[in-house]
Amino acid sequence: MNSAAAGQTHSPKEYVDSGVGDQDRLVRLWAPFRSAYISSIPGGNKRKADPFLAAPEESDEDALIIARGETVYALLNLYPYNAGHLMVVPYRKVAELEELTDEETAELMSFAKLAVRTLKRVSRPEAINVGLNLGKASGGSVGDHLHLHVVPRWAGDSNFMTVIDGTKVLPQLLRETRALLAEGWGEIVREDGA
Repeated sequence: MNSAAAGQTHSPKEYVDSGVGDQDRLVRLWAPFRSAYISSIPGGNKRKADPFLAAPEESDEDALIIARGETVYALLNLYPYNAGHLMVVPYRKVAELEELTDEETAELMSFAKLAVRTLKRVSRPEAINVGLNLGKASGGSVGDHLHLHVVPRWAGDSNFMTVIDGTKVLPQLLRETRALLAEGWGEIVREDGA
């Protein structure tokens, strides 16, 4: 049982680094609960160590896959920054951008463009972030399997709930978001093919 549940309270100073070493200007906040997130893999025992290898083995609905290509696929992020936060992932496990084949690179960028077009059609964001976290230290939770993030943004999407309370409010369930984006993606593909 944690101390908060036992009725004990801790001062925020207990979670601030004041330990051994040379004094510097950085304040280090200890958040030991994050280690469970970093070391765990969603989906329990049936998931492989790499969730991006396991996802394509499941149904689109269960894996939150929006679209499948020949060398890459698009799926929703299980831990979204905003509703509609999706990722484009190569089927092949590859960590470095320069290790992608020309075909994987071309389809990755094609899917990124389709993801942006789909989000603009379905969600009408004010802006969109597109980017890669290459390597574990860059902030990605799966550092050894390259994936491209596509995140819709709106003014004020980091509001007081996120800043003060550490809580993210999302307007719909992931399965509902996946269904809307998959439908919008399919419409665009059909229009482009016509």
